[in-house]
Parts: sequence; structure tokens; C-alpha cells
Amino acid sequence: MQLSERELDMLQIIEDNGRIAEEVLAKMVNLTVEETAETLRKLETEKIIVEYGAIIDWRKVDNFEGVTAMIDVKVTPKRDVGFDEIAKNIYRFSEVKSVYLMSGAYDLSVVVEGRSLTQVANFVSERLATLDSVISTTTHFIMKKYKHDGTIFDQGEDDRRIVVSP
Repeated sequence: MQLSERELDMLQIIEDNGRIAEEVLAKMVNLTVEETAETLRKLETEKIIVEYGAIIDWRKVDNFEGVTAMIDVKVTPKRDVGFDEIAKNIYRFSEVKSVYLMSGAYDLSVVVEGRSLTQVANFVSERLATLDSVISTTTHFIMKKYKHDGTIFDQGEDDRRIVVSP
């Protein structure tokens, strides 16, 4: 779908702030509130705007021990459907947050979330690696997020470590 310059501007603005008021957005792109609302509904109907979301810093939530892993998956593509069918089989698991077709040594990159390292490890060994088309997996556990989807974590917080010098 070919979009106008204003529509592209709107998409960039709401990608940075999905909660922006329609009145503010309208002023930023020089449209009426009604035109802005109509354009947003059109972009939602066409599935260009897929979803509005929030980025949560779960480390700041007490008693939350969530784990995120990035898993490189090598697969055998199936005739006539390529990688699409195996990607669909993978993204249907509730633990899976993202699936990407990649270039390079591995075919798919899968982002998985769980409550513990053990839960994610069990998912990989018992559910993901056992799929017919999966040849191999390599799991990388995320230790700390510094930046996610353009949002910097710990911005403005002081480093409280003791400086050690020789």
C-alpha cells in the first residue's frame, strides 16, 4: 500500500508513542482530529498498525523472575511452503514472543520468555527441538537489557559500583 508523507509521519510518531492523544497527533501532522482518527482507523484496518504496546522494565518489579532467551534455529524448509510452515508451528507456542527469518548460519531467530532458565530450557529441549523440521538450536539467555525497541533502560540512573583503580 502506498502511503502519503503525512501517513508515514503519523506512523513514525505513534511507533515512538502509541499513547499519544489524537488531538496532539493531529497538530503534529497538520490535520484535523477527524482526519487523523479516520487515517488511524484506515491504517489499523489495513493491518499496517498491527498493535499498540508498552515496554516494561520487569527488573523493577519485585518477585518477578522472568527469563528471555534468543534461540537460533536451523531448519529444513519444506517444499512449496519454504520456511513459513515451520515458522508458523513455532510461533503458535505461548512461550514464543517473536520469530524472524534470518540470513546467515541459522534460518530462524526465536525469542522466548519463561519464568525460569529451567522452563525455557525444557521448552527448547522438549517442544522446539523435537519439531520435525528442526535440525539444531543454539540458545542465548539475555542477562540484561540496555535498549529495547529504541527505548534505553536505566537512563539517568547513577552507576553505584565502587571505582577500583590501581
